[in-house]
Order: sequence, then C-alpha cells, then structure tokens
Amino acid sequence: METPRIRIAIVDDHTLFRNGVAALMREFNDLHVLFEADNGYQMQQMITEHPLPQVILMDINMPVLDGYDATAWLKEKYPTVKVLALSMFEDDRAVIKMIKCGACGYLLKESAPREVHEAIKVIFEKGIYINELVSGKMVRSITAADSAPMFSKNEATFLKLCCTELTYKEIADQMFISPRTVDNYREALFQKLNLKSRTGLVLYAIQNDIVKLGG
Repeated sequence: METPRIRIAIVDDHTLFRNGVAALMREFNDLHVLFEADNGYQMQQMITEHPLPQVILMDINMPVLDGYDATAWLKEKYPTVKVLALSMFEDDRAVIKMIKCGACGYLLKESAPREVHEAIKVIFEKGIYINELVSGKMVRSITAADSAPMFSKNEATFLKLCCTELTYKEIADQMFISPRTVDNYREALFQKLNLKSRTGLVLYAIQNDIVKLGG
C-alpha cells in the first residue's frame, strides 16, 4: 500500500525562489505541493480552494500580509496546519516572533533541499523541528519530570521574559537588575539546559508550558 504523501504549500513573494523550492520539493516522492502563494493574503484565498496543507513553508517579509500575521492566522483558523518558516532573517527577534506566532520550525533560505525535506517530515511526524539555529544542542530528555532542572525565581522570570521581544537590556531594566546579572542568568540557563541561543530558551519554555504559543 502506497504511503500517503505529505501535503505542502509554499508562501513567498519572490517568484523565482518560490518556483524553485516547489520544483525541488516535487522531486521528493513523499511530498505533494498543493499550491504556491505570493503572500499571506493570497494564501488565505487559496487554502479554501485546495485540500488542507499539512505543512506550509512560510517566508516572513512579504507585502499585504507578512509571514508573522499569516502564521498567527493559520494557528487560529487552521491549528492542524504546521508552519515551517523559510527566511533570510537569522536574528533572534525574527526567529522568536515566528515561533511565538505559531511556527513549528525555522530554516534559512540557504538551507539544502534535503534539510528542508527533513524538516517537513519531522514537523509532520513530531509537530516541531529542532535545529542548531533554533535550539542549539537541546536535550529532549530534560522534559521528563525526574530530570527537570530547577530554576531560581529570577531565572524563571528571566526565561519568561526571553520569550518576549524585549532586548536583554530591556529585560534587565524590567527586572531591576544590571545587564551583567542578566548575562549571568542567561549563561546559567545555557549550562543547565545545554543550549546555545536565546531562541533555544524560547523553544524550551514553549515545549515545557512555561509560556504558551501565541501568548
């Protein structure tokens, strides 16, 4: 019996890039490209005209309706649709905001086709894609109750504030502590959780219900 293919869609305002990704994804026998859209608004129109995608590759910077708002709209209207952000933006704020809007993974546009294919499969099967960009060397086993790390009150507060768009300096101001102390909290959490990036902290907080997606 033939295994059903994963239904995907591609949303990107750069036609050549979008068409190229679509062509590359069609080379994988386990994927079925349903449609391509220029922006989030066109995606909203097209999603009602096709079978529901299971994974959508989403650009961020697009006219009319960008990737942030399109992802948040999908989370509200079609929560079973998983979003894989595919962007040129590598900065923490872009990654954090997309995760907060509901993205299940984040790749750079320079990624190899096989990495994109692998991310789609992982998101489809497990609901979230963890890579070096997003989470460093996250150890999934730490989510088990008997191995969950202990946080001080201030570390817990810092972790929650990391899931906002505040800069580290703004977090320090809000917690009434020095930037150096914030650096210490960050490094302590990196050590406890075996992470290397702020976005890794965000994903850990989401996975462990410390903050809620879209909250």
